[in-house]
Amino acid sequence: MQLPVTKKANSPEETFKLASEFAASLKAGDVIALNGELGAGKTFFVKSVLQYFEIGNVNSPTFAIVNQFEGKVKVNHFDFYRVNAINELHDIGFEDYLDDESITFIEWANLAREILPHKRIEVDIKIIDEFVREFTFIELNYN
Repeated sequence: MQLPVTKKANSPEETFKLASEFAASLKAGDVIALNGELGAGKTFFVKSVLQYFEIGNVNSPTFAIVNQFEGKVKVNHFDFYRVNAINELHDIGFEDYLDDESITFIEWANLAREILPHKRIEVDIKIIDEFVREFTFIELNYN
């Protein structure tokens, strides 16, 4: 998938197809920061991407902050929704998860932008209606 790009998904099935297309472009070391309002489909999108990597039984890490999975690749899945202070992320060793051997997904990344790596892919999900979502993918790489 060439970035930047904005794509619309008119159903959960189209979101799954878009997630698979996106997944095919990912590699170990990538960090994906997901943003969108509550119910936008951040977790559904991550679950769909992880199916591409043969990882099932994915739950949102809202209460645990991070879940790790192994499939075709190692995946770290963060949810910053309940993080109250950046120190909580330092305490769990957030930076240690960002390695060249895994792909890292961060839901609600906008809640702790200052800790995000400068090189990342931003995925913004906008609710259009009950089933339709607009996905904007942007690759950031600044010093």
